[in-house]
Amino acid sequence: MVESIEFDLIICGSGLAGLRAAIEAARKNPKIKIGIVSKVQVMRSHSVSAEGGTAAVLFEDEGDTIESHIYDTVKGSDFLADQDVAERLCVEMPKEIYQLDHWGMPWSRRKDGRIGQRNFGGYSFPRATYASDKVGFFEMQTLYDTCQKHENIEYLNEWFATSIIHDGKRFLGITAIELSSGTFYSIKGKALIIATGGAGRLYSFSTYALSSTPDGLDMALRAGMALKDMEFVQFHPTGILPSGILITEGARGEGGYLLNNKGERFMKKYAGEKMELAPRDIVSRAMMTEMSEGRGFKHETGVDCMKLDLRHLGDEKIKEKLGGIREISIKFSGLDPATEVLDVRPVCHYMMGGIHTDIDGATELQGVWAAGEAACNSVHGSNRLGANSTSECIVWGKITGNLAVDYIEKFDMATPWPHHLVAAEEKRIYDGIFRGNGDVNPYEVKQELTDTMNDKAYVFRNEKNLVEGLKKIRQLKQQAWKHVDDKAKEYNTNFSNVMELDSMFRVAEIVLLGAINRKESRGAHSRTDYPKRDDANFLHHTLAYYDPKEPIMKTHPVTITKYQPVERKY
Repeated sequence: MVESIEFDLIICGSGLAGLRAAIEAARKNPKIKIGIVSKVQVMRSHSVSAEGGTAAVLFEDEGDTIESHIYDTVKGSDFLADQDVAERLCVEMPKEIYQLDHWGMPWSRRKDGRIGQRNFGGYSFPRATYASDKVGFFEMQTLYDTCQKHENIEYLNEWFATSIIHDGKRFLGITAIELSSGTFYSIKGKALIIATGGAGRLYSFSTYALSSTPDGLDMALRAGMALKDMEFVQFHPTGILPSGILITEGARGEGGYLLNNKGERFMKKYAGEKMELAPRDIVSRAMMTEMSEGRGFKHETGVDCMKLDLRHLGDEKIKEKLGGIREISIKFSGLDPATEVLDVRPVCHYMMGGIHTDIDGATELQGVWAAGEAACNSVHGSNRLGANSTSECIVWGKITGNLAVDYIEKFDMATPWPHHLVAAEEKRIYDGIFRGNGDVNPYEVKQELTDTMNDKAYVFRNEKNLVEGLKKIRQLKQQAWKHVDDKAKEYNTNFSNVMELDSMFRVAEIVLLGAINRKESRGAHSRTDYPKRDDANFLHHTLAYYDPKEPIMKTHPVTITKYQPVERKY
């Protein structure tokens, strides 16, 4: 008999979007039972790693405008953003900055006492609201503290959600493993918010925590929901070598330079007006071009890189505004940015794609919403501007938390609980994976998978590499890696790692198929064999649906309200 527990609202994921959703739901109805299910302990969610800022228009009296934030977001997206969604982000966000302030968020301040904002790539006004260079950590701490005020929020820390239970039309619950005991549970619920973050660990050179695998995306996919725009992967220009840990865009926002081996600030060739503060896709391509034309440096590990120079900012400014990355630089590459230049290279940093939702974060399954990086409401289109992601988490955390409560309050539970679906899921993971018999090392297979994504679907792409990548991933998938050598029940990380790998295969395949089908260059998806954007044939979103043989690919229209697509220049 499977152990069972029950909540009104289940939230999968405990990062910014998940916690903001929990607070909103708890404030709206203190009587409903809210369960936050997280693979990690709450404050270990990857949101704590956000460094540079959270975008919002705060100073219209100084010349910033909501309209300008909307247009910057749409232009940054290479005109693939749904413009009504971009508008909602920009309109809602200023209120959230002040809400966080009232909850105790220690925003950095200007000399006049107003909340501090810094320059970020692709914006026409400094609107990245910051807290030194640890904005995600402080936002998480603020939201976690605020959650403590609500007695109806319960945490299931270190529980691994494995599937969504539904009757084909609406949500009924999830299945999950409590990692500390190894017990398999069914968790019944009336509504679900998926806030499981991005899938950046599909790449081996990545800024993401090791826990950022696509389990949440895969769970939605297997439950019949589409994944949207997965071919658009953001490579952040400044991943430090050799670890790939992020050096915030705030380093360039505060005045840092990118240099080639001739000592030139090469960005003047690629984005004369914005220089180092062009959008991330443009800077990453410029760096890769410089390296391929012989103007890069060789890191001691043998990879090509460029240099990031912050020395001219001075020790004091670096300690005050970039203290976190100074610590990271010293700890992970033995260099102090106040006295030495840093080795950097484009690194996998964000997924523009995710679970297909509408402007409210509602998915195609009744009773299920998605928020934050796990969702794709198309606010970022084909390229996200820095500092818009933490904003998206907070805005749609609030929206989905609110709507889920409305749904729960009207809920009538007439559907019998489908025990057979729970039994089928138990069989899939225990007979199919835990007791699987294979002789291939799953960790070696995982390394090959992530290296393949790095090699074949990086900053510049082409048909030959993408097709080879897909073939390689399908070959790896056929190997006998589905087995768990560690038979312990408690904290069996070997088991959870192999389940993560299982989901990585399905999502990696969709990234590659989407990239093969999109025969144009747009935003972060840059094809050397199709170097131009092609609005006539590809001004649409990509949808991928699950099928055991291979994903079913469809298209979805882009919402254009005010801004017709034009050539993107900076």
